[in-house]
Amino acid sequence: MSVTAHPEVKSVAELRQQPEDYRVAVEKLVVSHAVNELYGARVFDEPAIALAPTPYAKWLTCRVAMEEYHHHVRFRALADEMGLAPERTDPLVKKPLTIFQFELKTWPEFCVIKAIADYAEILQVEDLLHCSFHPLRNLARLTMPEEKFHAKFGKEQCLELIQAGRADEVQDAIHRYFPITPAFFGASNSRNNEIFRRYGIKQRSNDDMRADFLGRVTELVEKDFGLHLPVLH
Repeated sequence: MSVTAHPEVKSVAELRQQPEDYRVAVEKLVVSHAVNELYGARVFDEPAIALAPTPYAKWLTCRVAMEEYHHHVRFRALADEMGLAPERTDPLVKKPLTIFQFELKTWPEFCVIKAIADYAEILQVEDLLHCSFHPLRNLARLTMPEEKFHAKFGKEQCLELIQAGRADEVQDAIHRYFPITPAFFGASNSRNNEIFRRYGIKQRSNDDMRADFLGRVTELVEKDFGLHLPVLH
């Protein structure tokens, strides 16, 4: 794939001077992040506060929920600056990713979601750290430490459950949640991804990021948790 020569776009004002396919590509990413950060906070993070077993766990979960909502607020603010219509970042209008369709019912499920899904989000944010659109790059750099905290939180909570004799609950949640996560990275040979990489908005193909994710999660589950991943079909 050839890479289109392009300037580093340092502001929303400069974005307006770029080719239409560049502008549309940036809009798609900003909308996707705004929608999915909000939807994830609503269906996973905020409900998990009630599921958390101790005041300390509730406090940590409140922090996670607060930060996830703040991620939406940041991306929504960028969308506003770009002049995007509010309904474009409304999860009731824009369909969220399939990983958020899992029906959360238990604390172990939430811990697994944070350990695995936030690993996937880390990879997505990593891919924007050198984005040619600087406002999106800057948001990624603000967001990354918090995403790392969320994944670390999930890992530590899973380990606590395993050490407390609840490994079977963690394993069950992994078996039910993990199979839907690879789709988070999008289709192979994605036209959108090709455009993202052509303009330096993103750096890696969907398949490259998916392979990286599977490698990292395999190490997490098998080495750190002493459990196993289900076979993907």
